[in-house]
Amino acid sequence: MADIKLIGTDVDGTLTDAGMYYTADGDVMKKFNTHDGMGLKLCQAAGIKTAILTSENTPIVAKRAEKLKIDYLFQGMKSKLEVITNLCNELGITLDNVAYIGDDVNDYEILSAVGLKACPADAMPKIKNIPNIKIMSLKGGEGAVREFIDNYVLVD
Repeated sequence: MADIKLIGTDVDGTLTDAGMYYTADGDVMKKFNTHDGMGLKLCQAAGIKTAILTSENTPIVAKRAEKLKIDYLFQGMKSKLEVITNLCNELGITLDNVAYIGDDVNDYEILSAVGLKACPADAMPKIKNIPNIKIMSLKGGEGAVREFIDNYVLVD
């Protein structure tokens, strides 16, 4: 197993159930799973840096990252792989030291490159077919990130 120094996660469909909830006033809401949040905190306690990467750009994600004290939040980027590669260079680690979980085509490039890769049970077929990917039994927003952390990231 790779020596994991950084864990990254997608948001919609991974930390959330991929649902887009709107109020009558047009406000957007997202449902996060508290177990996933605790899993990320456990990673931090173990000395593993945490990162959230999303192509969206929303205050909701910024608030969640702030609450969890996520080390690195990247929103609105085009290439998640480029962002994580730059972060690895900054941290003096390689992509082999990165664990990442994502669910859709915008995660394909990064998932194909990192040392430890996973997806929720309800990820898109293209993602599930990435060689060596760990497919969780739980769906996005239902604790898949925590399942990944408990079963693959924080193991001896």
